[in-house]
Amino acid sequence: MTTIRVFPRHTKFTPTDSLAFVGSPPELRPEADKVDISVTFTWDIPQGFDLMREWQQYYPVVSIGGPAFSSPNGSFEPGCYIKEGVTFTTRGCNNQCPWCFVPEREGRLTTIEVQPGHIIQDNNLLQANWQHIEQVFEMLKKQKRAAVFSGGLDSRLITDKVADALKGLRIQEVFLAADTKAALRPLEKAVSKLSFLRSQTEIEKGEPARKLRCYVLIGYGGETFEQATARLERVWEIGCLPFAQLYQPLNRWIDYPTEWRRLARTWSRPAAMFAEHKAQIEEVLNERLVFSSPL
Repeated sequence: MTTIRVFPRHTKFTPTDSLAFVGSPPELRPEADKVDISVTFTWDIPQGFDLMREWQQYYPVVSIGGPAFSSPNGSFEPGCYIKEGVTFTTRGCNNQCPWCFVPEREGRLTTIEVQPGHIIQDNNLLQANWQHIEQVFEMLKKQKRAAVFSGGLDSRLITDKVADALKGLRIQEVFLAADTKAALRPLEKAVSKLSFLRSQTEIEKGEPARKLRCYVLIGYGGETFEQATARLERVWEIGCLPFAQLYQPLNRWIDYPTEWRRLARTWSRPAAMFAEHKAQIEEVLNERLVFSSPL
């Protein structure tokens, strides 16, 4: 059965094959048995229903679903609703973070069959049993491209055993998280255990590790602009490149003031962060030159 997949918006993980479309039906439409409208974000649901009506003009069977509707997702088919290279090996999460949709949508963590892919998008891979984690790592060793843990690894679960296992992989990026002030201490410990991901050049310049990223939720629970800025700076000092994310609730869209949007934009782009800290990095280098100079 041939299925067209339609998405309300394009993201970096949107499939790119000939049966994947973003938005309205094109003039040249492929033959298909059915059309699936896949909606990830709740604020895109109205647009999803609009697209459903548009595609129904050309195809008799059109359905709508996706994460925004808490659709069942017990298994995973690579390249279907997310681009090739991205894979899920678990569903759900055992944490109950009040800002997170995952426990409500997917429930407690369960393992699923490990499918190939170099980008691990699991919500909390390290909550799985060690046998499953080993299977994931063995799969990653067989991939042509270096591993990206973009779903995030829980800093509190980065043990010496986990760090040693990660040393055996080719790694492009590891994402951690520091969504609260209390999360900074576990982050610091995790970064210390993952110090092998920091290059000698980064150490000499006093820079964060480019391979270590950190999701930083900002604007939640009455957090002030100053508090958010201070937490982002602290993540930088610990040795991670922050990836700021403005909090958005499940049932509505917050239109943040310009200064908040600018803060999130700066602290999610490495080039902008390094430009912001250029003077600080140069000062570290100059100090080291002074101390290393012969008397």
